Amino acid sequence: MTQPLQGQAAVDQLLEILDLRQVDAATFTGDSPQTGAQRVFGGQVAGQALVAAGRTVDPARLVHSLHGYFVRPGDPTEPITFHVETIRDGRSFSVRRSTAKQHGKTIFFMSASFQVLEEGLDHHEPAPSGVPGPEDVPTMRDWVEKYPSRRSVFNASPQAVDVRYLGQPGWVPPGDRDAQAQQRVWMRIDGKLPDDPLIHACALTYASDLSLLDAVLSYHGEVWGPGGVVGASLDHALWFHRTFRADEWFLYDSASPSAGRARGLASGRMFTRDGKHIASAVQEGLLRRVGA
Repeated sequence: MTQPLQGQAAVDQLLEILDLRQVDAATFTGDSPQTGAQRVFGGQVAGQALVAAGRTVDPARLVHSLHGYFVRPGDPTEPITFHVETIRDGRSFSVRRSTAKQHGKTIFFMSASFQVLEEGLDHHEPAPSGVPGPEDVPTMRDWVEKYPSRRSVFNASPQAVDVRYLGQPGWVPPGDRDAQAQQRVWMRIDGKLPDDPLIHACALTYASDLSLLDAVLSYHGEVWGPGGVVGASLDHALWFHRTFRADEWFLYDSASPSAGRARGLASGRMFTRDGKHIASAVQEGLLRRVGA
C-alpha cells in the first residue's frame, strides 16, 4: 500500500517547493508537487509568491502582512513564474507586488509589506482557554482509519503539516459533522525548518489555507464533496504580529462571520501553545452545493 510522504521528508519537499529559482532580479520560477491534483493548492502559490517578494527585500525587514487574490486555477504540471514589482522602499517599510503566471495568464497576485523591527505598544486578546492540547485530539491518520475511503486521497498527498481538528474535519461524510460556530485546529510543520524568519512566514502562509474555509462549513455542519459543498479560495489576507516558529504547535482558532450569495467569509487567529497571538487570517471563498 502506498504510504504518504510525511515527517521530515515531506517538509524537505515543501522547502524545495518554496526554494524558487531566480531568473533575474525580479523574476522567479517554482514547481508544484506531482500528487495528481487537478489544480495548484492555494497555500502553495501564496507561500511561493511571498518567497519571491521576500527575496527582493532586505532580510532585516520582516513581512507583517499580505493580501492576495486567486484569479485562476493553477496547473500543477507546469512551472509557475513569479514577477515582483518594487512598490516602495521607505525608512521602515518595503512594499512589493508579487504576480504568479502560467501560460501567459495571471493565476494569483499579492501585495506584501515588510517592516524593520520596532518597539511599541504591545497587547493582544487571550488565547481560548480549556482547549485540549494537540496530543489529546485525533491525528489525520486517526480520521483516515475511521473513514478508509479517504485513505487513497490521504496517501497521495505529502503530509508536511500535522493538522489536528478539535472537531470533525470538513471531509467526513454528510451527516457526520456537528454544527459548530467556532472551529479550532492544532497545526505545525511536521519537521525541522531552517531559522530564516521568511521561511517560517511562508510555511505559515501555506498552512493558513489548509482549513480556514472549513470554518464556514462548520457553522452549518456541512462537509466538502458529494452531498455537501465544493469551493475555491477567492482571496486571502494574513497579518504577522509576533515572531514564531511554524514547526512548533499553534492553535488556529477560526469562525465565519458571514456567508451568502455562494460565498463564505472566515477569519482565524493563531496562538502558540503558551498563548502568544502570532498571526491573523481572513479569507473569502466560493462555496456551491453539489448533489450526492
